[in-house]
Amino acid sequence: MAAFPPADLKALVEGAGQAHLLARWEELDASQQASLERQLRSIDFPLVSRLTAEGRAKASDAAEVASKAGRAAPPAQVIRQPQTDADRAEWNAARQTGEELLQGGRVGAILVAGGQGSRLGFDKPKGMFPIGPVSDRTLFHIFCEQLLALGRKYGKPIPYFVMTSDATHADTVAFFEEHKFFGLDPKDVYFFQQGALPAVDDATGRVLLASRDQVSLSPDGHGGILKALKRSGLIDVMEHRGLEVLYYHQVDNPTAPMCDPAFLGFHKRLGSQMTTKVVAKESAEEKMGVLVSLDGRTQIIEYSDLPLERAQAVDAAGGLLLWAGNTAVHAFDRAFLARITSVENALPFHIAHKPVPYVDASGSRVEPRPDQKNAYKFEQFIFDVLPLTDVALVVEGDRKREFNPVKNATGKDSPETSRAALCRNAADLLREAGVAVRDGVKVEISPLFAMDPQEARTRRPGSAAIEQDTILGPA
Repeated sequence: MAAFPPADLKALVEGAGQAHLLARWEELDASQQASLERQLRSIDFPLVSRLTAEGRAKASDAAEVASKAGRAAPPAQVIRQPQTDADRAEWNAARQTGEELLQGGRVGAILVAGGQGSRLGFDKPKGMFPIGPVSDRTLFHIFCEQLLALGRKYGKPIPYFVMTSDATHADTVAFFEEHKFFGLDPKDVYFFQQGALPAVDDATGRVLLASRDQVSLSPDGHGGILKALKRSGLIDVMEHRGLEVLYYHQVDNPTAPMCDPAFLGFHKRLGSQMTTKVVAKESAEEKMGVLVSLDGRTQIIEYSDLPLERAQAVDAAGGLLLWAGNTAVHAFDRAFLARITSVENALPFHIAHKPVPYVDASGSRVEPRPDQKNAYKFEQFIFDVLPLTDVALVVEGDRKREFNPVKNATGKDSPETSRAALCRNAADLLREAGVAVRDGVKVEISPLFAMDPQEARTRRPGSAAIEQDTILGPA
């Protein structure tokens, strides 16, 4: 145990006006000192100082937020769900283009998996949450099986780039190793870790401590993927592997069709640099960001920045004007993404004013009330790439089939509703294949068994009806 911190660390911290972070150094054991030193050296103090000043300056920007929402219009470059024969022909052509990309090995997938399952009462990485309605397969398992099945179908593996956080990295890597990467070749799975930024006291600008040896750090948001990809060298790996299109998704939606060929095909055919999959909002009050055209650019307005009266605006047909809900599924042109990662802080930071627990000068832990906002937190969002593009496309997905996330412990967007959707999708696929499924039966299909009705028909020709809870596993 060192009685004094290293001189350069002391100079770094004191020069940033954050001397309090080392005030209890001599009380820490050697392991705690090493941990605290590592955290402090990772902090970009000039950036934190700048963001804190911006947080104060923007404390009341409601007028600007309302002005932006008032100028927003429905997205201009949008592909809606097919309604006519001409639409269906267009979708089939896009699907063929997407399949050619997959057959050529030109597609990679990115998973954002930095979050814990805390809102579900689950104290592990959210990707480890069991969601299979019959099998209890985890979210990670479901995604990996889709990629494995697609790789087998199209004859080329799909590299998987999994972004973790400090809170989820070790558990995630260990879980993949324990389950033998769910059948994927370990050489095709790349783990990389997003950065973190400290919470700061809103009154003093002091970086908060969560404990004597722990800075109050939070992941830097899904927009932190740009810095993380650059830092890890994975942009170069993507180029070396000949990837042209990167499918991006978050960890909470097990019904999202991974690397959907039609979605990828529209992205490629129309020369998009970033394509976003949307679904029609169910109501004006639904807590979803919306894709809009704003000041000549495709952008996303977060639901918290969309005044209710604007969210309730309707078009000439009586539908919601700002209807295009963000599903957090994107496709990126790899070369474009490489250019963006080379720009320092290409994305703006979003500043949240929140109640954050901390350790005070006496070493006591303080727990602010839920309504007692005492600190600023800083994040970057990947959707802020949109205004930087020359071509940004919006593609509508089938909401009932494709968007059933696991966000809440109960009620809407919960494990219950997501499992029900998995069962419904499986039963629909089987019925389309000519297999009768009794109402109320839970049925689950591994993509390694069948990914479409044609495959299911081949696997179970003339099959008897499914009368009890069933999982159809790998063929």
